Amino acid sequence: MTPWPGSITAITLFVDDLAATRSFYLDVFRLPILFEDANSAVFRFDNTMINLLKSSEAVSLIEPAAVAAAQAGSRLQLTLDVEDVDAMCAELTGRGVRLLNGPMDREWGIRTASFQDPGGHIWEIAQPLA
Repeated sequence: MTPWPGSITAITLFVDDLAATRSFYLDVFRLPILFEDANSAVFRFDNTMINLLKSSEAVSLIEPAAVAAAQAGSRLQLTLDVEDVDAMCAELTGRGVRLLNGPMDREWGIRTASFQDPGGHIWEIAQPLA
């Protein structure tokens, strides 16, 4: 039996414009699509799948909870470890990504920068400070 809690295997992100968000993930993360249909596109980040799901299809997935609009503000941040935040920022901006903040040293011992996908989800890249 798998111990509770197990690892997170999938995260579903609700998106209003699947085509734009799908293209963003292909261009920025450069990962192949694991699964795709008219309502979703799934990418594998190591051991975790990120499922981009049309917001209109998310209603039945989470009801009776409501699907918030992207303009409501962010309520999560996804973090990816990198070896060199500054170098990755340069690479990401070269891919057309607009940074929200950073690179900056955080008081808790990491260097970070953040950006947003077309669905409004916040991504952070992070490296431990020496």
